[in-house]
Amino acid sequence: MNRVNIITLGTKNIVESHDFFKKIGFDTSVRGPEESPFIIFFRNEGSRIALYPLDELAEDVNKDNPPEIKGGFPGITLAYNAKSIDEVDNMMKLAESAGATIVKQPTTTDWGGYGGYFTDLDGYYWEVAYGEDWEFDESNMLVIEDM
Repeated sequence: MNRVNIITLGTKNIVESHDFFKKIGFDTSVRGPEESPFIIFFRNEGSRIALYPLDELAEDVNKDNPPEIKGGFPGITLAYNAKSIDEVDNMMKLAESAGATIVKQPTTTDWGGYGGYFTDLDGYYWEVAYGEDWEFDESNMLVIEDM
């Protein structure tokens, strides 16, 4: 097993989360009625993302003993790799205007890049970052060479 095909984010309000992600530029495919979809897939390049109701996702993990839904840092971050400093700044402004909370303004990083963090409507942390030496493949995925 050497790939991740779908990352599913449990959401407290699937309709509001869907609206947020559309505002920041994601193309989506809704399953079920628009006013109460049962799952939403993102038609993005690279790995796929899905939105799914949080309580139902917990039950999907274990219907008889679902994991407890707690607040705070979920221990996962998602990343958007930009191709310029301006793209980082523009993406952060777009996310904030769509309802995101900026938790770290873009700045020079300790690894020599540039980036910041926002949280989406369900509290997931998104890093928006740029590296001067980064290369992207034909699917706009960051090329990560073996070291």
